[in-house]
Amino acid sequence: MNALKKLLIGLGFAAIFIFPVVQTNPYYIHLVETIMIYTILLFGLDIVVGYTGQVSLGHAGLFGIGAYTAGVLFMHMHAPIWITLPAAIAITAAFGAVLALPALRVTGPYLAMVTLAFGTIIQILINEMDWLTEGPMGVRIPKPHIDGVAMGDEHYYWLVAVLMGLSMLVVHRILKSHLGRAFEALRDSPVASDCMGVSVYKYKVIAFVLSAGFAGLSGALYSYSEQYISPNTYNFELTILFLLAIIMGGRKTRLGAILGATIIVMLPKLLDDIHTFRMVALALAVVVLVGSLVAISRKIAQPRTLLIPVLGTVGLAVFAYSLKNITDWRLTIFGLMILLVVYYLQDGIVGFVKKCRDLLVGQRTMPPAPAIDGRDAISAAVRSGPEQILKANNLLMQFGGVKALNNVDLVVQRGSIHGLIGPNGSGKSTMMNVLTGIYVPTAGAIQFVEEQIHGKSSAHIALNGIARTFQNVQLFGEMTALENVLVGLHHTFRSTLPEVALKLPRHSREEKEAIARAMNLLNFVGLADLAMEEARNLPYGKQRLLEIARALALDPRLLLLDEPAAGLTAPDIKELVAIIHKIREHGITLILIEHHMDMVMAICDTVTVLDFGQKIAEGTPAEVQTNEKVVEAYLGGEAA
Repeated sequence: MNALKKLLIGLGFAAIFIFPVVQTNPYYIHLVETIMIYTILLFGLDIVVGYTGQVSLGHAGLFGIGAYTAGVLFMHMHAPIWITLPAAIAITAAFGAVLALPALRVTGPYLAMVTLAFGTIIQILINEMDWLTEGPMGVRIPKPHIDGVAMGDEHYYWLVAVLMGLSMLVVHRILKSHLGRAFEALRDSPVASDCMGVSVYKYKVIAFVLSAGFAGLSGALYSYSEQYISPNTYNFELTILFLLAIIMGGRKTRLGAILGATIIVMLPKLLDDIHTFRMVALALAVVVLVGSLVAISRKIAQPRTLLIPVLGTVGLAVFAYSLKNITDWRLTIFGLMILLVVYYLQDGIVGFVKKCRDLLVGQRTMPPAPAIDGRDAISAAVRSGPEQILKANNLLMQFGGVKALNNVDLVVQRGSIHGLIGPNGSGKSTMMNVLTGIYVPTAGAIQFVEEQIHGKSSAHIALNGIARTFQNVQLFGEMTALENVLVGLHHTFRSTLPEVALKLPRHSREEKEAIARAMNLLNFVGLADLAMEEARNLPYGKQRLLEIARALALDPRLLLLDEPAAGLTAPDIKELVAIIHKIREHGITLILIEHHMDMVMAICDTVTVLDFGQKIAEGTPAEVQTNEKVVEAYLGGEAA
């Protein structure tokens, strides 16, 4: 975090703290307090929506659990706030785990429906369990007492501000750690995450539980702020507002959460007053019009793409000044404004501002890459053991009536480069997926070193020494090249969640060591200068090399390369061959799937040939080249 950003954050929190001093109106103090409480929930919701890419419609229910935990503990036990707040966090996190364990087995709209049902059930339970919650009558809870004295509005405001600041710090540290990288990786490519040793299901559950904890804290603070809670507060409309706040503010940014909370609290109130609405509509029209003119003049955007936003905002301003009464149009206008933001600002307002800044300023300046410490990129692990590092017997992989692999045997010698070739559809990639746990074989056995690995998860196999790249590049696109390799180094971290949140020495040391190791791996494949560039912006050939660097971060004993030269130019292939030789020199065994026959024949020790899921030949490159079955498979019987 640079000095300017720290200064701006400090000034922002200073403004928040002095607000009750310069503005003594209780209404406005309570308004800002509500924004801060919602912001805490949105910090947590962004972990699920922004980082893991899951859509949750159950956070209003979790918010309600936190609120009622504080309310019920006070009503039945007169528990003080220093008990109710931790209890609200713990109980809501437990409910989050109960929801996450079954719900995260599904994805997409199914997950949204499950979480929506959860929120509805919670509201019904709160309403029906009147022996505990007072049912529809609700619960009254006064402001917290400190040493027997009730806190005033200003003191409670400052308590909320402190807790929001601490929440922001904790969330920021978590999301910038190995945990945050795991969350983001599983959103971009679940398959690649599992093959990097990051269990997709495990980290989805962790993300959901963390998010629920922040929702519980937010709900408990809300109950003290409002001093009255009822079942109707935590309805479907509220959960939609929370989701829209993340979308409108901007995901993967704490500022976006603050802005989103401000919008959902302030916008409905701004639309209550016709004069305020006119000012907002006019200002919006001016901003969009001026911004569009600048974008067109700099050739950043075409006029036709900006026509609808300009006409829409100008029309809204004209409509605002033609209205006599806004009451009947309030919800319609609110919905149209949200639709405009969601449709045209898919990265949220913060993302849009960042994009405009980059376009107007020019090519963004990349932060300097961390220094390379000069140590060997690949860990000097002990690579001794049986001569046969991998042995697969009678592998059968059947999809319906199609046998993608039909009783295939494969033996890979330690320290060798083993080629796996065959025509398209011969079963090569299926073999890769079976060896790495993506597919569970229908029959057969796989032994890696001394362990039977068939039926094991991809994460288990990866952590036990088998790494891979993919036929279709599976990088984490929104993460930098350095962060992609750090995901591969996830297994090297031993620091726990409290150590991450408190930034204790062990976590700081592990992070520093991992960055140094990752930079060495990037240097090993020639990408050190591009360490801070997003993976999706790299040229295709560099993306292939980044996949190899990320796979090497697992410190594998066996590396599977699935068509690494596909789409590469001749100079890129030459560079790739040199890197493969260097990898082998470090004692790593390789299995290579490749269509460039000259490359396979030049570097492989043994070549196995598949055709229609069956092994038709195996031997040295020279033996395979002259094998009649191989020639027939590639050229056809008549040509042979």
